[in-house]
Amino acid sequence: MTGDYCWCLEAFADGKLTPQNIDVIECSRLRPAVRAQLTELTEGLSYHASIPLTFGDVPLGVMNVAAPSWRQLTAEELRLLTTIACQLGIALERARLAAESARLARVEERTRIAREIHDTLAQGLTAIALDLEGGLHHLESDPARAQGRLERALTTTRHSLEEARRSVQDLRTLPLVGTPLPQALAALARAFTSEHGVRVSVRTRGAAVASLPLRVEAELYRITQEALTNVLRHASATEVLITLRVEPGGITLAIRDDGVGFVPADVQRETRDGGFGLTGMRERARLLGGQLRLASRLAHGTTVRALVPLPAELLP
Repeated sequence: MTGDYCWCLEAFADGKLTPQNIDVIECSRLRPAVRAQLTELTEGLSYHASIPLTFGDVPLGVMNVAAPSWRQLTAEELRLLTTIACQLGIALERARLAAESARLARVEERTRIAREIHDTLAQGLTAIALDLEGGLHHLESDPARAQGRLERALTTTRHSLEEARRSVQDLRTLPLVGTPLPQALAALARAFTSEHGVRVSVRTRGAAVASLPLRVEAELYRITQEALTNVLRHASATEVLITLRVEPGGITLAIRDDGVGFVPADVQRETRDGGFGLTGMRERARLLGGQLRLASRLAHGTTVRALVPLPAELLP
């Protein structure tokens, strides 16, 4: 099909041309087989009409409609081909967008898994290596000190193994699928209380809490998991309160414990080296367009608070 034909087809679609000027032409690709009468190759076809496939002003390809003989297209046939071409253009664009969305989802999932590994296994292995190095260094000069470092390395190894198992289990079970965030947090609190003896309670406020987008729920759930891990490792707490609140200004998730607390400046130094898992929690909050705040005082506990803007679909 020539470029002139494609132009004429578009012009007719705009109502500027009559169908008498549109013809089916001989297919140059089939011509040699047609002249050699190789019907097993041509299946009796020798002519075609080509219809451009577009989405808006973006060319996507060409649709060929083949026929065994030459004839002029009728107005009704041309309208039908134009309609089919438009629908195919939309379908192709939707398929492209779906493929792009799947690619971005895979990239995001890989990034999330990288954060999981960094916040659990990588940090645990770093701590184990440091304790082992310290233990070996003092093995002869100070055996008691060496034993302490080796015992700490063993404790960290057990914690890291537990974290690895938890991460694998989370990836397999996907706890938020089909479960609203409040119920998922309540289940997490019950499991934490049962396993570690630290009482965890959950409070929610706001009608939209039960209808948060899955992406928002997943990141807030992971932030809660990491915060509870910090409570177990560092806080020596007996009670934790998780508060989830949705208000006109946005979503607030707070995890407050009654533990030993700390000096914020000390944690800032640890955070620069990736300690306490705060880097991963802050990144999760940023992915939602929000921020993470940390407040603590010695002997007065710690509060981790994630502030996230209200998603557009929940705005009044």
